[in-house]
Amino acid sequence: MKIIIDAMGGDLGPSEVIKGSLDAINELNIDIILVGNEDIIKNELKNYKDSHDRIEILNADDIITNDEDPSLAIRRKKNSSLVVGFNALVNGLGDGFLSAGSTGAILAGGIFIVKRIEGIHRAPLSVLYPTLRGFSLLLDAGANVDCKPEYLYQFALMGSIYMEKVMGKTSPTIGLLNIGSEKGKGNALSKEAYALLEESELNFIGNIEGRDLPAGTVDIVVTDGFAGNIALKLTEGVATSIFSLLKEELMKNFKTKFGAAILKPEFKNIKNRFDYREYGGAPLLGLKKPVVKAHGSSDAYAIKNGIKQLVKFVENDVIKIIQENIHIEK
Repeated sequence: MKIIIDAMGGDLGPSEVIKGSLDAINELNIDIILVGNEDIIKNELKNYKDSHDRIEILNADDIITNDEDPSLAIRRKKNSSLVVGFNALVNGLGDGFLSAGSTGAILAGGIFIVKRIEGIHRAPLSVLYPTLRGFSLLLDAGANVDCKPEYLYQFALMGSIYMEKVMGKTSPTIGLLNIGSEKGKGNALSKEAYALLEESELNFIGNIEGRDLPAGTVDIVVTDGFAGNIALKLTEGVATSIFSLLKEELMKNFKTKFGAAILKPEFKNIKNRFDYREYGGAPLLGLKKPVVKAHGSSDAYAIKNGIKQLVKFVENDVIKIIQENIHIEK
C-alpha cells in the first residue's frame, strides 16, 4: 500500500510530518509519497538512516496557508503540496491522502479535485470525539453548515459504514443531535431528518442532547456542520479549562503538590483519553478516494496515527461499500 502525505501541511512544519511518516512505514509496512519542496524534504530525511527506500518525493514548491481563500487557492496554486497531492491521488499514484494543512483547502480540494461519490450530496468532516465510553464519530464537524434532511441521512449511512469497517463497532448506534430527546423536538431540519433515519435500516436510537456527547450515549452523532463545529469547539474549550483549573488547584501548596505527584499516572491516563493525537485525523467521507485531515498542530505521533487510520480506511474498502449502499438506501 502507498500513502500520499502533504509534507508541508501543519503548524509544526515538515520535520514532524516526515518523522511521523517514517514511524508509520516501520510500524505498518507501507510505502509513502511525500509531497512538498524536494530540497527541504531531502534535507530532513538526512536525519534518518532507515526506510528511505520506501519513500518517494513529489516536488511541489507552493504552500496553501490558513489565511487564504480555500477555493481560490486550490484553483490558482496548481503547484502547491495540497493540489499536487490530490492530483497524485486521483491519478492512482497512491491509495490514500493525508494532510494537516488548511481545513478549508482540504475540503475544497476534496470536492473539486477528488470529487464526491455519485449519489452523495455532501462530504462531511468526521471527527472521533472522546467520551467516557471511548469515542464517538461526530459528523458533520464543520464542512457543511447548511444541510438538508437527506444530507444528514447520508452522513449517518457513511458514518455507520466507517465505524463498523474501520473502527470495529458492530451495528453502531446513531443519534441525531437536538435540543431535546423527544421525537417531536427541534427545527424543521431535525424533524425531517429524524423521519428519514427512523424509516431506514440503520441502528438509529433517536435524538440526543449536547450533554449526551461526552457520555458516549451513541457511537455516531449526526448533525449539520454548524452545530457540529460548535459542539466540538465547546468541548475542546471546556476540557482545556478543566485541566487548567485542576492544575492551578493542585499546585497551590505542598499537600496538593504531594497528592498530585502520587496521582500523576492517573491524571496522565485521563489526559490521554482526550488527546486528539491518539486518533490522528478526521476522515472526509463521501469522496471517491480516501482522504484524512490531520489536526493542524499534529506532531509525529499524531501523523503516524492518522496514517494508521487512513490505512484501515483503504484496507476495508470503505468507499466501495458506500458506493454499493448509497443506491440501496433512500
